Amino acid sequence: MKLGRLNHIGVATPSIADSITFYRAVMGAETIHEPFDLPAQGVKVCFVDTPNTQIELIEPLGADSPIHGFLAKNPAGGQHHLCYEVPDIHAAKAWFEDKGARVLGEPRIGAHGTLIFFVHPRDMGGVLTEIMETPKGEAH
Repeated sequence: MKLGRLNHIGVATPSIADSITFYRAVMGAETIHEPFDLPAQGVKVCFVDTPNTQIELIEPLGADSPIHGFLAKNPAGGQHHLCYEVPDIHAAKAWFEDKGARVLGEPRIGAHGTLIFFVHPRDMGGVLTEIMETPKGEAH
């Protein structure tokens, strides 16, 4: 398994609208994509482009959202996860499991429209880590 590029940094927020204002006014972000709901994961997401990666703003869709629990502990929001690309999601899952890492669920479609899974932070140096199959074509 070969780890690919850092695709995005996930940032949990209680308000994507307020975060968009922050990234435009304070950080000088020029390209901010339209927010959209990802009901299967219980979140609303919005991508902010930077020259070398993206910031994924994540807002809970409701009390059952995994982000809701994160925000209960971190009311102002903050860094939620790092996401790395891999060429083959199933080979990566098998590799992590072979190393004894706890993979959180089966591969599923993520916000970029490609397969993803998460690896438990206790097995990743304290960082919740998303592994995603490298997007093909325009989805990148």
